[in-house]
Amino acid sequence: MSLRIRRGLMYLFPQNSSFLCKPCVFFSTSRGKKPPSIPTVSKCLMQKYNFHPKAASRFASALTSLKNPEKSSLILSFLQESGFSASQMEKILKSWPELLSVDLEKVVKPKIKIFHEFGFSANDIVDIILKEPSVLHSSANNRFIPSLTVLRGLLGSTAEVAKFLKISGWYLKRDLDSSLVPNIKLLHSCGIPMKKMNWLMHYFPRFILQNQKTMEKLVEKADRRGANRSSKMFIHAVLVVSSLSNETLELKKKTFRDLGFSEDDILRVFRTQPQVFATSEEKIKKVKEVVLATGKYDLSCILNNPTAVTRSIEKRYKPRFQVLEILEGKNLITNWPGFPTLFKMTDKNFFEKFVRPYSDEVGEVYMAKCGLSGKRRV
Repeated sequence: MSLRIRRGLMYLFPQNSSFLCKPCVFFSTSRGKKPPSIPTVSKCLMQKYNFHPKAASRFASALTSLKNPEKSSLILSFLQESGFSASQMEKILKSWPELLSVDLEKVVKPKIKIFHEFGFSANDIVDIILKEPSVLHSSANNRFIPSLTVLRGLLGSTAEVAKFLKISGWYLKRDLDSSLVPNIKLLHSCGIPMKKMNWLMHYFPRFILQNQKTMEKLVEKADRRGANRSSKMFIHAVLVVSSLSNETLELKKKTFRDLGFSEDDILRVFRTQPQVFATSEEKIKKVKEVVLATGKYDLSCILNNPTAVTRSIEKRYKPRFQVLEILEGKNLITNWPGFPTLFKMTDKNFFEKFVRPYSDEVGEVYMAKCGLSGKRRV
């Protein structure tokens, strides 16, 4: 680890020098004195900043190599005064060691001040920076302030922005005015509600932050494929076409044709359940094989319930089919449930209806198939 930190800093500060950090005696800038030893610097990090001995030792080897080590001392002291604990500073330096070489007055302090001016609490600031330390290096005027302004406008309050940035702090490093804002306007014009935009920001950041022209093409592509803008599934159709090439989409259509889907069926599925197209061709074929192999369900079951191909073969179909086969073989049930009921039923409901009443006969089998061996439910 010390080697990584050293490499991250040495290109900026190639010369060894003494380390300045009052009140520790080795932080002297007097000429002619030997550089402080790693044990001496490590001791100061532990005494002044409460670093863990192992962390202090790791960072000390890099700090003794800095050309202008007093900067590091000032940065650490400022972070400490701003509410960062020793372990939090250690974590920040581990992911972004270059922090020790930045200008405190020009880089770090302005960002902390901006956070406070926007109404973030000290704890919020610590958590956000801890998640994405390099946001401190973003331009205050070109990135930091504009991004915070955009996010507060979209999310409604500083409290919501704080929650969001604790997960996705890197949004502060992006030009949201040229990506996020126009993309949201475009999607909103297609009838997609703002609540869905927040969902996209959290779970599909690459999608929502892509080039505006690219987003326009994806919307047009979804339109050409038959997606309905008035449907709540339209955004899912856009997401699907964004992740699949034209060639892959055609392969999936062929797979559905082989299952017996007509062109109208395929169009209906894309309009109402576009997420089905995110399933691989291999899995679609495998679900068909597993379902038909039971002898209880035919191809029409999948034709009428296309989302069935999205369910897990190993965790849903196989355990349930084996349980039902055992129960039927022992005359404990006379009929299998209808296919829609079977594949949509939650694990809890299936367990309560078909496993718990016959736990001696199928309990262990079901648990083993579900990967829950030794964790018998009660």
